Amino acid sequence: MKLTDIQIKRIKPNAKPYKVSDGGGLFLWVTPSGGRIWRWTYRHEGSAKLMTLGKYPDVPLVLARERHAEARKLLATGVDPMAERKAVKAASENSFQSMAHLWLEHWQDGKSPRHVAYVKRRMEADILPCLGARPIDAIEAPELVGMTKAIEQRGARDIAKRALETTGQVFRYAIAHGYSRRNPASEIRPSDILKSMRKVNYARVDARELPVLLRTMEVYQGTHVTRLALKLMALTFVRTSELIRAKWAEFDFDAARWNIPAERMKMRTPHIVPLAKQTLEVLDTLRTLTGESEWLFPGDRNAKKPMSNNTILKALERMGYKGRMTGHGFRGLASTILHEQGYNHDHIELQLAHAPRNAVSAAYNHALYLEPRANMMQDWADFLERTQRGGKVLPILGTAA
Repeated sequence: MKLTDIQIKRIKPNAKPYKVSDGGGLFLWVTPSGGRIWRWTYRHEGSAKLMTLGKYPDVPLVLARERHAEARKLLATGVDPMAERKAVKAASENSFQSMAHLWLEHWQDGKSPRHVAYVKRRMEADILPCLGARPIDAIEAPELVGMTKAIEQRGARDIAKRALETTGQVFRYAIAHGYSRRNPASEIRPSDILKSMRKVNYARVDARELPVLLRTMEVYQGTHVTRLALKLMALTFVRTSELIRAKWAEFDFDAARWNIPAERMKMRTPHIVPLAKQTLEVLDTLRTLTGESEWLFPGDRNAKKPMSNNTILKALERMGYKGRMTGHGFRGLASTILHEQGYNHDHIELQLAHAPRNAVSAAYNHALYLEPRANMMQDWADFLERTQRGGKVLPILGTAA
């Protein structure tokens, strides 16, 4: 006779443990204390086996029968269900994911919550989907290569490099605690698998010199248009070529955003610059000066063309910053300061238009994280304003994006 839920609820304990059968070797083991445990007796390769399937009522009758049926199917294939369960449990305990969680718990001590959250988010998005379920001592170098190159292919080379470095840290932790014997990440260098990127170092002042630079820009003795160009460069930290060739038609003042078309961008994909309140004020002033032109910054000699590439550089030189600061330097300053303040790396890189984007994803990625990027750009503008007025570098007070 098969058991019913009503019968199970009516079962009373005796002075000695006893069992109540449900058929097929499945039964409830009733203890003197009133405990009821699902068990299954079976034979494998001539030996009697006893497998526990859980406690009642945590494991109700329906679930006990499901586990019993699954175990019997496995036994029918010649596999010992209890040995298989132990193997699965051992693999889970020694999986890369379990080691990653242990490493993260150990590593995060003393780190800022924002940095810990970023590393955890990157691990869950980029590393664990590839390696998480694998036993850590079975992972080989080609698997790490595949993971790293997959991240690079979506245009995130820096993230790919850091993912490989983080993976290596997890392996070192596993080795130190006896869970693995080798670190396949140490057998690979990022340069072996990632495409090299030529870096150009542009002169820029130290962040401590920013207050003086901002004040000097404010009283610049050149043309008003050039002074406003310098202010916009600081506020938007776009590339010099992207700024001086800006057209009024690219600006959506109602949405407070500057839509730079793909053909004007280095990566040949569209780019959005959220406009802070201070940026809109500069643009409003500039519009009274050049609003009749197609260009924000028409050339002095030929108003049908934009200002020269050297205009901003020469202005900085006249202000006493020759060899110390370039228009491009504002990008480096913004990147350094925003990273130090804990803003999300992906948001900063997208706003700098650093990440290479393929044609398929360009239409999506250029507007990615737009709301937190807009918040970040407003925080940046507020920071520049306070720093200029206060005469020293002040902390950014906004919420890190």
